[in-house]
Order: sequence, then structure tokens, then C-alpha cells
Amino acid sequence: MTNEERNTALYQKMFAEQEKFRDWLKGQPPEGILNHAYEYTIREDILLSLEYHDLSDAQADALMKSPSPLADVFRDFEKRETDHMETIWDCLESRADTILEEQRQALSETPVYPYPASYAQEHGELEQYRASNRANIACKEAIEAAIREHYHDNQLDNQAATQVVDAFGLDRTLYVLANTVQQKDWDARFSPGNKEWAKTIPIQKNPDAWGADRNCQFVVNSHSGLTDLFLSTVRQEFCREKQAQKIKPSVLEKLQNQPNLTSPKISAKLKGKER
Repeated sequence: MTNEERNTALYQKMFAEQEKFRDWLKGQPPEGILNHAYEYTIREDILLSLEYHDLSDAQADALMKSPSPLADVFRDFEKRETDHMETIWDCLESRADTILEEQRQALSETPVYPYPASYAQEHGELEQYRASNRANIACKEAIEAAIREHYHDNQLDNQAATQVVDAFGLDRTLYVLANTVQQKDWDARFSPGNKEWAKTIPIQKNPDAWGADRNCQFVVNSHSGLTDLFLSTVRQEFCREKQAQKIKPSVLEKLQNQPNLTSPKISAKLKGKER
């Protein structure tokens, strides 16, 4: 008998053993089937391995002497320590990281929508408004997390700002911070310079059905003094980038020059352009 014939005969014997096990398993109650699901799967993998590999003549003959070689191999497999669970954990972490990266990418590519919900409703732009609002809230939460993570020894690490700007872009980060300072204009812990800068960013009031400003949803709730330090760092980074590169007008620059939507003439003109 050739080596191929020996391996084929062994495969056929183990296959028949698996078919018998399968028929028995099908007759078990659901709970019993679940309890043996792992064994069935591993036995299938053992057969698949034999299908793609050949044992030596002596190895094949040795297994053929067993009345249940498939069950014997499975019992030996169960006794071994493998990296099976480590591989599963690695897959879990990898998949979660992939989803997070996709979410970060989507948020970073979402443009800042500068108009209130009422304007978005009127102009059929609710999806853009909602996507931007979700990104604003996520950016606000990222700022709070970065401040918690990078504040130590009475200092705020510059990496806090870099972490958020890399994820959300300068435009959205500054927009969220400007909104925060405007909403907390009463707070003396924000520097006069940052307060004056925030006033240059026109952020439209966005009242809900009860008159509350929806913009409060993306107000940074970290310690105001640390938020002010964070804002100063981001502004400096923003200025350095503008000086180092000749770039197109940013969203913030456009916001600073956007029309006042409360003006009847300008509002009518915008509506005419939409039509």
C-alpha cells in the first residue's frame, strides 16, 4: 500500500467516525448539541488538516490501529495549551480598533455645519446638521478626556491639544472651544484674549422647542482654567500652521465672514440662491 493509499484509508475511517458522531449529535436535545458544538468543530478541523497533509506510513498505520482515531486526536488536542484564546482576544481588540478608527475618520471628515436646526430644516440639510452636531459632541468629549489624561503635576501636556486636533481637525476643535467660551462668558477663568477671540466666531443660537440652546450640548465641562490653557495651545498651533502654509480660507475664516441670518434682506437673498 502506498503512502497516499494509507492516508486516504485513514481519512475515510476518520470521516466515517465523524459522520457517526454527527448522526448521534443530531438526535440530542438542543442543550446537548450546544455542549458538544466545540468538539464537533475541532473534529471537523482535524479532518480538514488530514485532508491537506500526509502522515508517514508508520504514523498512518499507528492511527489506523485505533478503533476511534478521530476521538483519540481530539482528546490529545484538548490536553494541549494553545494560543487559541489569545488569538480570539487579538481579533476582538483588532476589530474594535478598526471600528474606532473608522469612526474617527468619519468624524474628522465631517464638515462644520454653522447653521441652526431651523435653517437646516428649511433648506433640507438636516442630515448635514445632525452629522456635524454628533461630531461637535464627540469633539467636546474628546477634549474633556484629553484634559483628564494629560493634566499632571499642575501642567497640561501639549499632547492633549495634538490628540484632539489630529482626530477632529483644527476647525471643529476651535469651533467647539469658541462655543464653550461664549456659553461661559461670565467665567473669569477664561483669559480676556480668549474671550475676545471667541467673540469673533459667529455661532448661531440654536433653540429647541422649549427655548433652550442646543449648542449647550457641546460645551466643554472640564475645569475652565484648564480649558482655557487647552484653547491657548490650540490657537497657537492653529496660528503656526497658518503661517507655515499658504492654505485656503478655513471654515472658521468663512464663519467670521458669514452673513447675519437674522437680516431679512440677506436671508431672502440666501433663499433665492437656494432656489
